[in-house]
Amino acid sequence: MQVQTVDYLAPDCAQRFVESLRTTGFGVLKNHPISQTLVESIYQNWYEFFVSAEKHQYQYNVDTQDGYFPPDVSEVAKGHQVKDIKEYYHIYPWGQTPPELKAEAMSYYQIANQLATELLGWVESHTPAEIAQHYSMPLSKMIENSRGTLLRVLHYPPLTGEEEPGAIRAAAHEDINLLTILPAANEPGLQVKGSNGEWLDVPCDFGTLIINTGDMLQEASQGYFPSTTHRVINPSGGRRDKSRISLPLFLHPNPDVVLSERYTAGEYLQERLRELGVI
Repeated sequence: MQVQTVDYLAPDCAQRFVESLRTTGFGVLKNHPISQTLVESIYQNWYEFFVSAEKHQYQYNVDTQDGYFPPDVSEVAKGHQVKDIKEYYHIYPWGQTPPELKAEAMSYYQIANQLATELLGWVESHTPAEIAQHYSMPLSKMIENSRGTLLRVLHYPPLTGEEEPGAIRAAAHEDINLLTILPAANEPGLQVKGSNGEWLDVPCDFGTLIINTGDMLQEASQGYFPSTTHRVINPSGGRRDKSRISLPLFLHPNPDVVLSERYTAGEYLQERLRELGVI
């Protein structure tokens, strides 16, 4: 298995991108419309936020899941016992965001959401009819005016040598949502699990965009689009003392959207959040 890089400007981009999602659960785009300058600025400004005491003023709201999640309440990946080595901030347009960071974050949220909607349209248009008939509504309709799409800013701190045994930056997991949009991080470490069980490094050339299928799309497509297992491994050597910033946008449908005979999107999300231990 290989995660291929697709040129957003190529005439066959949509087809090749959806083929990559179908076969690997991941696609990597270059020449996409998200400004690299904006991404770099967000990385720097949020790094400064995470290394300041100000973050503690924005403790997350348990009911709405917006705000700052410190390392001691970080997620335990499904099937794992040890917390990930990370802290993060959940941004929603309606949620709490530091005033000095809000305008930039909302600008990115809007641009990334527009692109994510376009990519979801590609998936929809390249879904075989026998699979598409199982969608309760067009994929693009599932996210119309959704309040659930989440922008998460992640900070993986430098390693100190005092980490809990077995802990890594992000243990192997699948995402909950429809699609995840992720600019290449400022440090490597993202890996995807191949069909043969091997871990493969995802291309992280600065300026590329990484997109992966989430569990909700897998559920809605009856497994046609696989939600691929991925993780973020710990750095080694000289990279151990470097922070890693990551900026995933998780595209979520409205909670009453029917994913399958088993779940609405809201029911599925609540089940997974309980498994992660954050509600």
